[in-house]
Amino acid sequence: MPDRPGRPPRLPTVFQKYDPPVYFVTICAAGRRRLFANDIVHNAFREFATKAHRERSIAVGRYVLMPDHIHLFVCGPAEFNLSQWVRMLKLALGRKLAELGKQPGFWQRGFFDHLIRHSESYAEKWAYVWQNPVRAGLVAQVEDWPYQGEIVVIDRV
Repeated sequence: MPDRPGRPPRLPTVFQKYDPPVYFVTICAAGRRRLFANDIVHNAFREFATKAHRERSIAVGRYVLMPDHIHLFVCGPAEFNLSQWVRMLKLALGRKLAELGKQPGFWQRGFFDHLIRHSESYAEKWAYVWQNPVRAGLVAQVEDWPYQGEIVVIDRV
């Protein structure tokens, strides 16, 4: 059964060969609203990811919070359900945004995910994502962007 209508089901037998699978995930704000690049949302994101690792062994690796979207790499144990985890992340960040007085309707429907395969390089994908703040003209050097980091080291070549 699909995770949601109109989306094909995940193929557990295929994904089992990547142990554990690492996903590159992009989550966008509805209407490309500029919601995420601030200290409060960044701290809430880090708290959510740290708690997920501590309590459920779900590892958020590197990430970048852009003003209107979030890029992250994540992996989890065998029972890890990516769709459910993203839904919980959206709920946690949505609560924080509501506390900040932002109007609901924060999220674009769904999310983009890509399985990192052995033939691909996590480091290469990260290098591209890490440059987003520079390409967007937000900072001159990637090191200057405060809304990025790594929660757990995901060791993939």
